[in-house]
Amino acid sequence: MKGTVSICCFLSLLILQATAEEEEDVTSVLRDKSHIDETLRLASEEKARDYAAALERLRKIYHTSIKPMEQAYKYNELRQHEISAYPGRTLGESATDGEITSKPMVLFLGPWSVGKSTMINYLLGLNDSPYQLYTGAEPTTSEFTVITHGEKIRSVEGIVMAADSSRSFSPLEKFGQNFLEKLIGIEMPHKLLERVTFVDTPGIIENRKQQERGYPFNDVCQWFIDRADLIFVVFDPTKLDVGLELEMLFRQLKGRESQIRIILNKADNLVTQDLMRVYGALFWSLAPLINVTEPPRVYVSSFWPYDYAPDTSRELFKREEISLLEDLNQVIENRMENKIAFIRQHGIRVRIHGLLVDRYVQTFKEKMSFFSDPELVFQEIVDDPDKFYIFKSILAKTNVSKFDLPNRDAYRDFFGINPITSFKPLSAQCSYIGGCLLDKIEKAITNELPTLLSSINSGKQPGLSTCEATGCGEKPKNRYRKN
Repeated sequence: MKGTVSICCFLSLLILQATAEEEEDVTSVLRDKSHIDETLRLASEEKARDYAAALERLRKIYHTSIKPMEQAYKYNELRQHEISAYPGRTLGESATDGEITSKPMVLFLGPWSVGKSTMINYLLGLNDSPYQLYTGAEPTTSEFTVITHGEKIRSVEGIVMAADSSRSFSPLEKFGQNFLEKLIGIEMPHKLLERVTFVDTPGIIENRKQQERGYPFNDVCQWFIDRADLIFVVFDPTKLDVGLELEMLFRQLKGRESQIRIILNKADNLVTQDLMRVYGALFWSLAPLINVTEPPRVYVSSFWPYDYAPDTSRELFKREEISLLEDLNQVIENRMENKIAFIRQHGIRVRIHGLLVDRYVQTFKEKMSFFSDPELVFQEIVDDPDKFYIFKSILAKTNVSKFDLPNRDAYRDFFGINPITSFKPLSAQCSYIGGCLLDKIEKAITNELPTLLSSINSGKQPGLSTCEATGCGEKPKNRYRKN
């Protein structure tokens, strides 16, 4: 009996010793990560005051020049049926303060267990910490996980994220409670998260129907795709097959090719010859899904904290990783310029919407007579706007591109819930103190936002009084004074 106990103790000691040696071996092969901090410039201090001043100026332009027309003509109630008409954002959605002040968003997409969560752990240095994202060979991530900066490490439930109007995720409430239960936020203090937000997504599983997820998975993906500044589509050498769900995902990515980066992860699992074959097979699989002249950039490396496997192209993998980090840093550096461009594009859409509603109102008043039935008259206008030159008149009288015009069917639905009599013409949307809505939004599009953008590029600090006192160099004038 004593002999048996002694043998058991001896075996236990051997196991403990082997475990300790294994841990020591793993620690010894950890990869040097200093290039991450250097490439992303995490040690440098940003000009926070200049950035805050520009952001405040941008918010002021939006609230004083663009939002009034949004509200007057109920832009947020407009629905767009053709997604391709405005790639990158659904027509009829208003910008929010949360979106204006939000950090750039990096979205991770791809099949299950290709290393999306491991890559985030690697970039944030969370490996072997209690707060690392759970990873494994089986499908592990079943939630949409939003990783943001915070003063302390904590998790935030999806219902809390959607209820907080100060965040940019409150519109997600429209996807239902089942989805909010699959949404989680993680806040933690980290230099990188001060400048960017990461979003980890559930892996694509081709043998599972979308309905079995319990929420509209493709619609949720589209919402994040529309707001992402950079989209990493991750593959590994063993999961290159393209099924219906992945094909649908790439259809949703159309129009966003400039934001897409394809990552062939776990590349050090293959010898060079096999890696070349897999690289060709990846392009062969994706070619029918990406109909652009210039294909997206493909990065080949292994994004995890351990050293590359021996006898592999380690120098190539490191250069590829640094190139990807430089891409990420470029998005961070250009975040203010991208926000200004986004608000200007949004303002152009709101202006077009206001001009179209104004044209519908004018046409309705012109066609009405004492004996006319208002409903029949307007129904005729809505059913066939080309007969009354609604859209052509906008193109003829204003500097609007025909490619920016929304779908005509969108206005049939819009006026179905908003009576034409509830809108005033643009000529009546003026006040002595506030000025005219059309003048203000045109000034923002053609003058104030480009001036703000040029001040950012030239390194000047944008003051809040810019263009307010003198109209950007113009002599102040009273439009209501009689000459």
